[in-house]
Amino acid sequence: MENEDAEQKEQSNEVVIKEEKEQLSKEVKNKTYVYPIRNWKEYMGESVMIIFSVLLALFVTEFINKLHERENTRSLLNNIIVELNHNKKAIQEMQVYNLQVLKKIDSALLNKDLQAQLVSNDEFHLKVIAPQGVLYRYLDNEAWTVAKNNNIMSKIDIESVSILTKIYEDQDRIGKVEDEVAGIIFDRASRDPKQVHLTLLLIRDIYHGWAVDRMPDLLSKIDKAVSKIELVAE
Repeated sequence: MENEDAEQKEQSNEVVIKEEKEQLSKEVKNKTYVYPIRNWKEYMGESVMIIFSVLLALFVTEFINKLHERENTRSLLNNIIVELNHNKKAIQEMQVYNLQVLKKIDSALLNKDLQAQLVSNDEFHLKVIAPQGVLYRYLDNEAWTVAKNNNIMSKIDIESVSILTKIYEDQDRIGKVEDEVAGIIFDRASRDPKQVHLTLLLIRDIYHGWAVDRMPDLLSKIDKAVSKIELVAE
């Protein structure tokens, strides 16, 4: 008896479930879906907005990049100005010293006692003519080197590039005075008392050719370069 009641109850549940599924199926079939209809103007408007957004982003990015590039260029040029002004002062001090060296050389050329002091016991006593050494000041070129590595030549006018290039080339030539004089005094001939006069003449020519005679024009170039760069760096 109990088994029959259980079977009837199970059958009843299956019928109920079946009826519920059929009802749900009918509701799904009878449900109405609304699909919005869009015309070509709406699609065109969205396309235009997308294109405008992309172009605006590109413009803003390019604008920001140019601002950064301009600031970087200004910084590089200001560093060059500082370096040139520093070198200008060093060159002026060097010129005063070099002229003193030339006077001492001229005095030694006419004074046998000074020549004897210059070369004695197979030693060359440089301090007799150059008490502070051959090269009184060293000139910097770090700012110019960094600027060249950052393609500064494409960001300033040709005349400025030309002047700056000549300035730093002349600075390098002035720095060679030390090597040139060293080549003379390290030579055996410089230790020969009989050749002191010739040695002095050679050293004097080196000072004139590599430093003293080119410094006035170099100072003028520095002033011109600084004036031009200051206008660009503003």
